[in-house]
Amino acid sequence: MAHELLYPEALETLVSRLPELELVLGPRAKGGLGAVRLLLQEAIAARADGDVPRAIQCIGKAMDRLAQLADLLDPQEALLMRALAGQFRQALLRGDSSAVKRTTELMREKSGTTIRKR
Repeated sequence: MAHELLYPEALETLVSRLPELELVLGPRAKGGLGAVRLLLQEAIAARADGDVPRAIQCIGKAMDRLAQLADLLDPQEALLMRALAGQFRQALLRGDSSAVKRTTELMREKSGTTIRKR
């Protein structure tokens, strides 16, 4: 259950799509996106080790860094992103799978992303 709750979609997919964000955010975001990539890779490793608290911490830090990068485009959107990241983190810590799903769907909607069917 913990792994299902912790990863509403594969972190590997998010890591693989970070270059798309660089296209949107521009070259100034490259270093920040590199830091996000490292944090997400650390979360993946923590998950593999069964260290859920460390994985949640890394995901939260990555989301915070993404919100900082969003300031480059739109400070208002960045504020919303910070609020959603906080809700997501709290839902994970509480183990509230319905709140995780709701927050994930809202983040996905706001970002304009879609789930790719395999």
